[in-house]
Amino acid sequence: MQSLAIPVGAVCLFVVIQLYRFFVHPTTRNAKTLPGPQVFKADAAQGQLFIGSANDLKKGERGYFWFKFTEWGRQYGPIYQYKAMGKVNIVIGTEKIANDLLRERGEIYSSREQLPMGSQLLSDNKKALFLPYSADEWRRVRKLQHHVTQVKAAVSYQPLQMKESARLVRDLVLEPKRYKVLLQRYASALILRLIYGARIETGEEDIVKLVYANQINVERVSAPGQYLVDVLPILLWLPSWLAPFKREAAAHRKREVSLFTGLVQDVEQNIASGKAGPSFTRIWLENKQKFGLSDLQGTYVLGGLYSAAASTTASLAMSWILMMVLNPQWFAKMQEEIDRVVGPDRLPTFSDLPDLPMVRAVVKEVARVRPVTAGGIPHKTTQDDVYNGYFVPKGSIVHPNLWAIHHDPELYPDPTAFNPNRWLDPNFPTYRTPLSQYPNMINYSVFGFGRRLCPGAHIAERSLNIIVARIGWACNISKARDPVTGAEIVPPEYDYVQGMNTEPRIFPFDLTCRSPERWEILQSSAEQATEELAGPDIE
Repeated sequence: MQSLAIPVGAVCLFVVIQLYRFFVHPTTRNAKTLPGPQVFKADAAQGQLFIGSANDLKKGERGYFWFKFTEWGRQYGPIYQYKAMGKVNIVIGTEKIANDLLRERGEIYSSREQLPMGSQLLSDNKKALFLPYSADEWRRVRKLQHHVTQVKAAVSYQPLQMKESARLVRDLVLEPKRYKVLLQRYASALILRLIYGARIETGEEDIVKLVYANQINVERVSAPGQYLVDVLPILLWLPSWLAPFKREAAAHRKREVSLFTGLVQDVEQNIASGKAGPSFTRIWLENKQKFGLSDLQGTYVLGGLYSAAASTTASLAMSWILMMVLNPQWFAKMQEEIDRVVGPDRLPTFSDLPDLPMVRAVVKEVARVRPVTAGGIPHKTTQDDVYNGYFVPKGSIVHPNLWAIHHDPELYPDPTAFNPNRWLDPNFPTYRTPLSQYPNMINYSVFGFGRRLCPGAHIAERSLNIIVARIGWACNISKARDPVTGAEIVPPEYDYVQGMNTEPRIFPFDLTCRSPERWEILQSSAEQATEELAGPDIE
């Protein structure tokens, strides 16, 4: 019995300390406490005192927590707090406040929460997405990320995007019902080639399936509140035989390290044999001293770039198809622009994009109304702060709620309407010139804020713009029809999977080539691209 007294006492002490911090956190300079949902005495009597508002997040419309965030925002204002699992959570609902805090006060607001399960046990705190801002290791990681994804480097990847996009559009015409696999193949083939010099043919390869499965599991495990150890870190003291969560994390970590290490080892072997083409991994392997990362950390950085880029690009592309099915008038306007600028005799290229502002506006509007990280990726404060007279405690978890930010009626009038003109018409607050440059997604909130901006945003934007332009040039997209009645099938406006990254569930639509002449051009381009992709890499 005495052997149990110490850990039980330690748990009780931890809970008391957390409850004290939860309710009696000091403020500075007489600042006010942010408004938000409260935990009442009745809730405390039912054992909800420590849980706080955590369970309420599941009560958002259709279970989406970003809808609950938005509902609370209408009640409490554009910045508010709620308490859950012994932590202060602050939710931001406008782009201005998000930039004021996450960008302008980046020294304070750029860290991440270190969840014991999602960060420590799952990857030994090596995942770049979850690294704390203040760590020197984070700065070295960011140096490598920026080196391989900066704008100048991203431009050099355009020939590969041209080849893969030709294959994608051709195969969409042949098998439109496989659109999810084909879009994931495009994203995976592009980023696998860039990072590891690896080739993808069908999109059904084991490596593609393994990486997507790994990403889904990471998102599930990393979600706050999924594991008791994230609430009571003292459980890390338990031996593995008493802690099934430790065994689960160890198994995942073994699979993940084996997956990404194997890809790096393939590049090392190709370098040794003189067969290696250009790749991010080769840059890192040949400049290890410059970047100052351990082998494991470098492996995680490269694997993380692949996981993030592949899932984000494919998810946004799926949302674009859905928006075109639901808003055919904008697809027609986009096609009219493409036909006028490009003509019927060739596929669009990157050099056409400055003259295709409608294409770019459609892509940006899709990212606005259907953000991939709809609830935002949380930041964490490293110091106490005061904003507009309200106290923000050190250690607060700060959620930039992209759903609310992208539906702010002051910045986006009639925010629920899909209207690419808001980027092209001077009567809208989001209009900018020149239209040869704007709209674009540089520093766009869909890719994050401040010092935590997605490093691969330039690559993702170019990928989306070129595949949208090429699908619009080659294809017609419309609602599917019921095979019995012939009536149009209207897919749901919002039926998305839950997760850190979200995408529409499978929906029906029709896609056909616009003409036999365009099909011949498309098929010839795709065949040539396939031959070139199968050939040797060019330094």
